[in-house]
Amino acid sequence: MRIVDPHQHFWDLDANYLPWLADRPVAFRYGDYSALKCNYLPDDYLRDADGFEIAGTVFVETEWDPTDPLGEVAWVEALRERTGLPTVMVAQAWLDRDDAETVLAAEGQTAFVRGIRHKPRAAPRPDAVEPGQPGSMGDPVWRRGYALLQRHGLSFDLQTPWWHLREALDLADAFPETPIILNHTGLPAERSAEGLRGWRDAIRDFAKVPNVAAKISGLGVPGARWTADANRQIVLDMIDAFGVERCMFASNFPVDSLVASFETIFRGFLAIASALTEEERRALFHDNAVRIYRMTI
Repeated sequence: MRIVDPHQHFWDLDANYLPWLADRPVAFRYGDYSALKCNYLPDDYLRDADGFEIAGTVFVETEWDPTDPLGEVAWVEALRERTGLPTVMVAQAWLDRDDAETVLAAEGQTAFVRGIRHKPRAAPRPDAVEPGQPGSMGDPVWRRGYALLQRHGLSFDLQTPWWHLREALDLADAFPETPIILNHTGLPAERSAEGLRGWRDAIRDFAKVPNVAAKISGLGVPGARWTADANRQIVLDMIDAFGVERCMFASNFPVDSLVASFETIFRGFLAIASALTEEERRALFHDNAVRIYRMTI
């Protein structure tokens, strides 16, 4: 199976400033992230992916120095010229900043940039959502920046917990010409029956709008190793909601190396998708990413 990996990261901590890896205690949704405080470059990625045919990748912004979003674009350009990876890029932009127009214009004119990611403000749990908060998808200032994406031919990678997908649905409806790619399966981290029911309902509603797609990735749970059995139903629910033609399997490496090897994750995806046709599997592992991110492979 040829793989186009639509969500991976590279970083060089000796050369570049990533505040979340350089400054702060690193503890996010998988727990302790300190194992990620080392350089991760194409040779490292290809070593992790050994045994799989990687036809291309999508580099997703790494929360690089927020004062210099275009610096990451320049660094990735040099990396591509030197190593051949990544194939295309989802860049950083801050939609609610005064420089949004300038940054988006520059990124839209960069041949290998396909979209941007700006993680909107999110509540810590479903009962704490306050629509319209500054920095959220309902914030008029944030939306003014978002409205510029279509002008510059950019898609939007959305990383947000599932309890904000009602706002995301409204965003997709309001800007139907801007493709939205949901990151990390809508973050179904809370695996209780109630949590999964809320996630499933939100995913099904969000998938009803035609200008959205989804990356099946980021399925780790704190304190547990990634297994196909633990994630099978979530993967199948995603495919049922979005359809085979709007889903992509992604590694989220090196972040998901905290919960499993590349081989474990992709062999797990293969096992879960084993009942699908060859054409459907090819779509999930390769063809959809090529189409959605407008890649030439």
